[in-house]
Amino acid sequence: MSMLPAGKVLAFAARGERCCLGVRRAGRWIVCPYGAVLDGAGAKDQCARCAQLDRSRSVAADTMADDPRPYGVYLAYFGPGLLKVGITAVERGPARLVEQGAVAYAWLGRGPLMAARRAEALLGSALAVPDRFAKAAKRAARGALPPVADRFAELAQLHGTAQELPGWPETLEPVEFAGADHSELFGLDRIPGEVAELGSMTSGAEIVAEVLTGVGSDVYLRLAGGGDGGGEAVAVMDARLLSGWVLGAAVGRVTTVPLRGGVTGAGERKGEGKGKGEGGQQGLF
Repeated sequence: MSMLPAGKVLAFAARGERCCLGVRRAGRWIVCPYGAVLDGAGAKDQCARCAQLDRSRSVAADTMADDPRPYGVYLAYFGPGLLKVGITAVERGPARLVEQGAVAYAWLGRGPLMAARRAEALLGSALAVPDRFAKAAKRAARGALPPVADRFAELAQLHGTAQELPGWPETLEPVEFAGADHSELFGLDRIPGEVAELGSMTSGAEIVAEVLTGVGSDVYLRLAGGGDGGGEAVAVMDARLLSGWVLGAAVGRVTTVPLRGGVTGAGERKGEGKGKGEGGQQGLF
């Protein structure tokens, strides 16, 4: 991830075509051998063939069952009623939770990869806990977040119920409940009440804006020109849509990427947004 601090001014344009990033191997990207051109509207930064090759050795695709690293099972909170279960390598700490834009989270257990997978499946089958949410649902939930104590209470209830389930994997060590919150890390109090959605990049499209904050891959921007030159506006952009473009300096002084219908904005009640999270950083994306 890159750091985009609050207050940073962006002024860039998309050049040429959006190209497949290729395949990541041994910590580096290998150029796409097909020279594939991508659709500017999609978040995926790989062509179908590179994505297939990537998933041939992937924990997410269950094609890496021999991974010897210990894994953590987590519960992630995105808003009232939006709790999911997931797994991540212990060595990554909470990085996966930050990438997903989890407002709060708690560790559920730690152990071998396949034991973590079984626990994830158990919560899905026994408690109907999903392993993913659509981006639209996450964005909307940020506009109606309860106080931190209520978030932790919802997490704690599910945490206790999950650990009491019959069939808990024997090799997965339960972790005592300890809620963590990302309110300060994400700068949720910097998101205004009215937020639009920035449309897709096209060749020649420009973004001229000030960074307000970032939540996962979402970056909240105060746009110069308001998108289509209509005055100042605040919009959220999925930074993944920039992957594969060559970015150059903007020529104009306004954002020319169109805006879509509004999404919900600020997600904190006044004076109640700060928890015991990892605060101090701004604008991750």
